[in-house]
Amino acid sequence: MTEALPNPFWTFSLAVYARPGVPPACLVLQDRRGIDVNLLLFAAWAGIGCGVALTAERLAALDAAVAGWRRDMVQPLRAIRRRAKGEDEALYRRMKAAELEAERVQQDRLFAASGLVPGGDTGADRRGLAAANMALLIPGGDPALDALVAALEDGNGA
Repeated sequence: MTEALPNPFWTFSLAVYARPGVPPACLVLQDRRGIDVNLLLFAAWAGIGCGVALTAERLAALDAAVAGWRRDMVQPLRAIRRRAKGEDEALYRRMKAAELEAERVQQDRLFAASGLVPGGDTGADRRGLAAANMALLIPGGDPALDALVAALEDGNGA
């Protein structure tokens, strides 16, 4: 097995997810709206990290590129982790680690499929681009999306 190359999208996601308010907002969007948090974070990273405005078509193509992995790996691991919570702490911890690793692989695949690289237009309103990119995934908006955008605005870089 070869060591994975550094993925700036994964680094971004870890930093953003550590911010106050981000995990609950992401989980609400995942559970209530069926949003893939990795795709949502990718939309944010494309705007903030790369200065790129995404289209709904491009997001749909990226989603399709990782849909099988999400369906066959991430979602079953999440279901097992949730089932183990409160019943078997050791299994819960192992499943949480396995789910996180599966999500990292999904993010590696999103990063590779996107062809995006950090940088881009340095004069762009990057947080505005991130908000617009994420809004493409949540038609009609959502208070949890508003909380996520606010957390991005409150952060010092990403």
